Amino acid sequence: MSDMLHEAKAVQRRERSDAAQNRQRLLTLARQLFAEQGVEATSMNEIAQVARLGPGTLYRHFASKDELVAEYLRCLAEKANASWEKLAAQHPRDPRAQLRAWLEEMADHLESGDERGCPLANAAVELPDKDHPARRVIEAFKNAQRNRITQLCAAAYLAQPELLADELFLLLEGARVTAQSMGRAGLGERLIRMGEAMIAAHQK
Repeated sequence: MSDMLHEAKAVQRRERSDAAQNRQRLLTLARQLFAEQGVEATSMNEIAQVARLGPGTLYRHFASKDELVAEYLRCLAEKANASWEKLAAQHPRDPRAQLRAWLEEMADHLESGDERGCPLANAAVELPDKDHPARRVIEAFKNAQRNRITQLCAAAYLAQPELLADELFLLLEGARVTAQSMGRAGLGERLIRMGEAMIAAHQK
């Protein structure tokens, strides 16, 4: 009886492991397709076909495309949040250095060409329905990003930290659009220079 129980538990562990791997595989492929084609142009059937999994498997993990899109964006938001923690660890108790490092990181993203703009902003354009579950993820992330910048500006004893956070946030959002419409050449360098000028203007 004990051997049967151990075998049953081993089977359950393998099934959970397989399910977790399938879920991660689906999310990875969905991210690639959404980035290449856009959220609206990518169907659930296409994702299942590329993953070489049946649609039933896909829908067992994600009950709807809306849920899949929301989870895809949630994963991106978590990755971005982790980068803030990394900057804090690299520059402990130095909010000014964290701001500078953030500008440099954003400049690198702009010039790398790895992404077609901000994937969360792109999804917001494609999903105008305010009740779409992905919209809540996007708005929560963007607000959290702005709040993080505000906190760093305040911790660095910069004047009008909320206004400065808005200036830096809008600078980045505009730079991402400019990268798509006018090219990336020199854009990262200009982002850093303009961001530093904004910060200097708020020094007390």
